[in-house]
Amino acid sequence: MASAPAASSPTRQRGPAFILALLAAFAISAFLAFWLLDYFVIDAAHAGSKGPFGQLFDYDVETMQNALGTLAQVIAAVLGIAITVVSIVVQLAANRYTSRVTDMFFRDRTNLAVMGFFVVACSMALWVTFGVGKVFVPQATITVALLMATASLLLLVPYFAYVFDFLDPEKVIARLGAQTLDSAAPRKRTAEVVSEARQMRAVSGLEQLAGIAMNALAQKEKTIATDATVALRTVLVDYLPEKQGLPASWFALGRALRGHPDFVAMAPESLDELARERTWLEWIGLRQIREVFAEALKTLPEMTHVVAIDTRYVGEAAIDAGDRDVLALTVKFMNTFMRASLNARDVRTCYNVLHQYRQLAEAMLRAPATVPWITSALEEVGAHFKYYAQLAHGLGLGFVTETAAYDLCALCERASDAAAACHDRLLSVFLEIDKEAETVAEERALRGVRKAQAKLASFYLLSGQTAYARAIYDDMAGESPERLRSIRDELLSVTSKQFWEVVDRGTNFDYLDDARKEKLREFFAQFAALAALPPRDRGTAPYRVTGT
Repeated sequence: MASAPAASSPTRQRGPAFILALLAAFAISAFLAFWLLDYFVIDAAHAGSKGPFGQLFDYDVETMQNALGTLAQVIAAVLGIAITVVSIVVQLAANRYTSRVTDMFFRDRTNLAVMGFFVVACSMALWVTFGVGKVFVPQATITVALLMATASLLLLVPYFAYVFDFLDPEKVIARLGAQTLDSAAPRKRTAEVVSEARQMRAVSGLEQLAGIAMNALAQKEKTIATDATVALRTVLVDYLPEKQGLPASWFALGRALRGHPDFVAMAPESLDELARERTWLEWIGLRQIREVFAEALKTLPEMTHVVAIDTRYVGEAAIDAGDRDVLALTVKFMNTFMRASLNARDVRTCYNVLHQYRQLAEAMLRAPATVPWITSALEEVGAHFKYYAQLAHGLGLGFVTETAAYDLCALCERASDAAAACHDRLLSVFLEIDKEAETVAEERALRGVRKAQAKLASFYLLSGQTAYARAIYDDMAGESPERLRSIRDELLSVTSKQFWEVVDRGTNFDYLDDARKEKLREFFAQFAALAALPPRDRGTAPYRVTGT
C-alpha cells in the first residue's frame, strides 16, 4: 500500500567514485606522459642510469627539506577549503529543511572517513617535514605523504559532489523517515524497557518531517512538501504491522510524553485512552499531517489533495492490520479536514477530500467479512457524509453537497455489490441528505442530491433490486413534474463518461451507460405526475416497481 522511497540508481551511487577515478587517471596519465617525455626526449642527457621510475623516487635531502613544508601547507589549505564549503552548505540545508541535517551529516561514515583522511594527510605531511635529516631521507614516508597529498587534492571535487548529493532534499527526507521508523520500531528488538528518549526521538522525527513539509509549502516547493508528507505517511504505514511485536512499555505515556506540546493540554483521561488503545504515535503522526494540511490550505491548496491521499493510505494500512482504533483515528482526521475545508469555503479541497474519504470507505467494504467492526465503522462514515453535505448546503456550497451525495451513491452501489450488512443503513442515510432543509425552497434547491438518488435507482433496477428502487421512488414522489422531468432529461443527455474539464476523479457524476439509461426511463415512468404530462415529455411505457 505504501512504497518505500526509491533507491538511488547505480549510476548516481557511483558518481563520486567515478569522478575520483577519472581525475586520478587523468592526473597520473598527464604526469607520466610528460615525465617520460622529459626523461627520454627533452633531457635524456641528464636522465641518469636509474631508469625513469628510479629517478622519480631518488629523493634529494635539500630538495625534500624545501618541498615538504609547502606540501604540508597545501594539504592544510585543502582541509580548510573542505571545512569551509561543507560547513556553509550543511548550515544552509539545516536552516532550510531541519536541524537534524547536521546530526545526520556527522553520523555519516563517508563524511567522517573523508574529513578524517584530510586530517591524517595534513598531520602526515607536517611530521614528515621534520623527519628529513642532513643525510637521512625517509623515502617510504615521503612517498606515502606525497600519495596522501595527491589523494587529498583528487578527493576534493568528488567529495563536494557527494556532499551535495547527501544534502539532496529527497535523500534527507528519506534518511529522516528511516531514522524515525527505526526509533519507533527498531530492527534489533530487545526485551529491555523502552526508554523515554527513544519515544521522544520518534516524536521529534515526525515533527521534523512535518516541519520540512510546512517550510516547503511556505516557499511554494511542492515536490519537497510532497516528499515530506509521503515520508510521514510511510513511517505510520510501516509502523502499523510492526507495533504488535513492541513491548508494552513502548505504549506507556511517561512524563516526557505527557509534557509534550501535543499532549500537555489534553485531559488525563484522553491520554490514558491513547495509551490503552496503543495509538499515541499514530495520533501524533496524524496530528502533524493535519498541520501540513492546514498550512497547505492557506498557502498551496492543491497540496491538500496529496495530504488527504496520504491520510487515506494510513487508514487502509490500519484496515490491513486489523487496527480498529487507528482506523477510527484516521476517520476523525478526515472529518477534521472536511471541517477545515468547509470553514475556509474551499470547494475544491472539499471535493478532493471527499474523493479520498469515499475511497477509504470502499477499502473498508473490501475488508474480510469476518471483521466485525467494519459494518459499524461504515455506517458512521455514511452519517458523516450526510452531516457534511447538509452543513455545506447551509453554507451555500451546493456543489459540495452534490459531491457528497454522489459519493454516497457510489458507496451504496459498492455495498450492494459486496452484499455488505451496512448497505441498508447507507441507503437510509443517503435518502436523508435532503431532509434537513428548513423551507420548501431549500428542499427544492437540492437538485444534485435528487439526481444522485435517481442514478442509484437505475442501478437497483438493473440489478433486480426493485424494493430499493421503490424506496427511492417513495422518497421522490412529492416532487413537481417539472423538476422530475428536468432531472430525468439532464441525466439522459449526458453521453460522455469523461468530464469535460481536467479533474482527479476523471468521470462525470451524471454519466449512465445505455442499459442504466433505459432503467432510468422506467423509473421516471412510474411517477403519476410525469404520466399526466404530454406524451412527448413522458418516459417509456409504465414499469411497475414491485418488491423483491
